[in-house]
Amino acid sequence: MRAISKPQHSQGVLLLILTTAIWGTSFALLKGMSRDLPTPIILASRFSIAAIAFSPYLRQVNANLLRDGAILGILYFGECLLALIGLETISANRSAFLISLNVILVPLFGTMLGRKLPKQILVAVGIAIAGITILSWEGGGFGIGDLLTLGCSIGIAFYILAMEAITPRHPTLPLVAVQLTVAALLGIIWAVFNGKAPFAGTIPYLPILLYLGLIITAVPIWTQTQAQRWISASEAALLYTLEPVFASIFSFFWLHEALGIRGFIGAALILSATLISQVPLKRLIEKHS
Repeated sequence: MRAISKPQHSQGVLLLILTTAIWGTSFALLKGMSRDLPTPIILASRFSIAAIAFSPYLRQVNANLLRDGAILGILYFGECLLALIGLETISANRSAFLISLNVILVPLFGTMLGRKLPKQILVAVGIAIAGITILSWEGGGFGIGDLLTLGCSIGIAFYILAMEAITPRHPTLPLVAVQLTVAALLGIIWAVFNGKAPFAGTIPYLPILLYLGLIITAVPIWTQTQAQRWISASEAALLYTLEPVFASIFSFFWLHEALGIRGFIGAALILSATLISQVPLKRLIEKHS
């Protein structure tokens, strides 16, 4: 495995924080939009817009890149589909917090592959799980929306691990282009399968769909693909725990889904876990000894 410099690692961290901030806007926006447009049409439209933006880079595709990009595209489409269907029956806040459970699934699946984790990441994972647990339980038992959203979390964990393995093999932009093209084709197929014209009734919502396609879909998948050249899968999963914090902020302003005292405690724990994941325990001990 090639060496990663400290500046590259820092750039990767900043890119993933930017990614979570952008994703944080998606929950409230998709929750509101799903009341007006059917889920299959939203998926087909957002992925098609994003795919068109990166389509010039398809000229650089070869067989291996096509195979690896298709794997990532299928995983990406699956996680987005499960999250959006789940949002039909649960709140945007709850969705974001449940999805963040991938913070434990990534290192868990990595351990099954024979990997060892640095001690500070193990500590951070424990703190993050505590924070997510406090944030996520908003009352009532788990329903179908919760189960689908948990399925999304599992899909994200596999996607993060696959990204770690695949991104060093290929140039970033063509890999992103293939992922988005595959997701767009699956979105169109899913819409037709559900008896929907893929882009029916979307004209009045074009500005929002452009934001979904370009800012929430195209930009984050590029920043994520680039960042995971320099960030491990376990570390990436921990940084993604910032997503529900941003989602809570935007959900409060757009949907008036306010957090109580438990929410603020959970958010503080998640932020602490993210910071701890970036600082070796040895340095923390030496600093306070």
